[in-house]
Amino acid sequence: MNFLRRFLGVAGICILVFSLVQCKQEKQDKRPNLLIVFPDQMRGHAMGFVGKEPVLTPNLDKFAKEGIYFSHAVSNYPICSPYRAMLMTGKYPHSTNMISNCNSKSGEFGIELDANEECWSDVLHNQGYSLGYIGKWHLDTPHKPFVNTANNRPDFAWNEWAPPSRRHGFSYWHAYGTYDYHLRPMYWDTDTPRDSFFYVDQWGPEHEADKAISFIKNEYEEYREKGKPFALVVSMNPPHTGYSLVPDKYKELYRDIPIDSLVKKPNISPAGTKWGDHYRKHIKDYYAAVTGVDEQFGRILKALKEQGLEDNTIVVFTSDHGDCIGTHEFVTKNNYFEEAFHIPLIIRYPQKLEPRTDELLLSVPDLYPTLLELMGMENLIPDEVEGISYADYLLSGEGDMPSSQLYMKIPLGQPAKGDRGVRNKRYTYVVLKMEDDKTDVVLFDRQKDPYQLNNIAKENKQLVDELNSELLEWLNKTDDPWLEK
Repeated sequence: MNFLRRFLGVAGICILVFSLVQCKQEKQDKRPNLLIVFPDQMRGHAMGFVGKEPVLTPNLDKFAKEGIYFSHAVSNYPICSPYRAMLMTGKYPHSTNMISNCNSKSGEFGIELDANEECWSDVLHNQGYSLGYIGKWHLDTPHKPFVNTANNRPDFAWNEWAPPSRRHGFSYWHAYGTYDYHLRPMYWDTDTPRDSFFYVDQWGPEHEADKAISFIKNEYEEYREKGKPFALVVSMNPPHTGYSLVPDKYKELYRDIPIDSLVKKPNISPAGTKWGDHYRKHIKDYYAAVTGVDEQFGRILKALKEQGLEDNTIVVFTSDHGDCIGTHEFVTKNNYFEEAFHIPLIIRYPQKLEPRTDELLLSVPDLYPTLLELMGMENLIPDEVEGISYADYLLSGEGDMPSSQLYMKIPLGQPAKGDRGVRNKRYTYVVLKMEDDKTDVVLFDRQKDPYQLNNIAKENKQLVDELNSELLEWLNKTDDPWLEK
C-alpha cells in the first residue's frame, strides 16, 4: 500500500510537470512562425497555374490553391537592393537612401541599409524569435580591400560580407552579398570572418533548401533556440542571370519543346535580331531554373509539414523583380514593363487566411506591417514604417483598398531624376525625366494591350491628367525630390 501511494505520488508529480510543460509549449505555439522564400528575378507570370507561360511549377501551383495569390503584385522599384530594403524596412527608397543597387560605385553615395533601421526582423528578434537568413542579402556596400570573389575587381565590386552588427537580428546566417555563379556559390556562415568565405559544389537553391530544412528540423538545437517561434528567409539567386548555370535534370524537361512555341508573344523580337536571339537563347534555361526553384521550395514546404509546423507558419513566396530577357529590348529588369515590374506573391497561413486569388494592389513596403499584424504585433509596428497593413482585409476580404501602386527608377547619384509612375488594375502610366529635365510620358492600357506595345498617352489627355494627379499624391506621400525639379 505504501509503495502504491509513493508510486501514485510520483506519477502525479510527473503528470503535473508534463502538463505545465505542455501548457507552456501550447502558449508558445500560438505565436506563428514566418517563412519567406524569394528567388531573384522571377517574373510574375512564370508560374504554371497563372496560364501565361509554359513553365512547370507543380509545387507553386499547389501552394497557390492553399494561400492568397496576389495577381497584381509588383516590385515598386524593380531592382535588387531597393526592393530588399523596402521589404526589410517597410519604407520607400528615398526614406532609406536605398535608391540604387549596392556596389562600390553606389557606395560613394552612401547607399546601403543603415544598421539603425528597425527592420521587421529586429522587431521579431526583440520579441524572442529565433531568426535565420539563407542566401543572397545584397544590402551592404563593398569596401576596400574588396573580398576576393569572381564578381569583384580591384576597381569595382559587387559582393560584400555583412558583419553581425548589420544583420538586423538574424542570429543564424548562411549568406553572401551578391554572387551569380549558381553551380558553385559562396557563403559566409554565422561566425565566418570576412576573409574566410567558402564555396559549395552544389546548385545554390538546392543547397539553400538543404540549409532551410536543417533549420526547420533543428536537430540538436544547432540552428535555433528550441521552443521559440522562428522567422526564416531563404533568398535564392536563380533564375537570375547566368541562366545556363542550372542542373541538367531541369534543362532536360524543356529540351524537346520547340522554341517557336515559347516565343509567340508579340513583344518578343523576331529571330535574327539582337534581342530576339537573346530571348531564344535563354528562355529554356530560365524556365529550367524556375522549375528547379519550384522543386526546392516544395522540399522546404514538405519539411514544414513533416515537423508539424505547417498550420502555424505564415509562408510567403515572392521575388524582388522580374526579367524581360530581351522583351521590349530590355536585357533584364529596372523598367515599367510587366515582365520586370510584375512579381509573384503568394501568402499562406492555414490558421487564418482563406485561399483565394486577390487583386489587391499591394506594394512592397506594405508587407512589413501586414505580416506583423497577422502575427499579432500590430502595436509593435514602428511609426516610421510607410507601408500600410492590409491584414484586416486579408482576413475578411473587406475594407479599403489602394487604387494604384508606385513605380520608380532612379539614375545613380541623381535622386530627383529618372522615371516615376503609377500602375492600377488596368493602366500603367509613367513619366520619364531626361537629363535635360525634359519629360516624356508613356501610357499603356494593359486590358486592351497586354503586351504593352502601344503608347496611348497622346490621345488620352484626360486619363493622363487623372493618373498624373494620382502620381503626384504618391510623390508627395513618399517625399520624393523628383517633384522639386
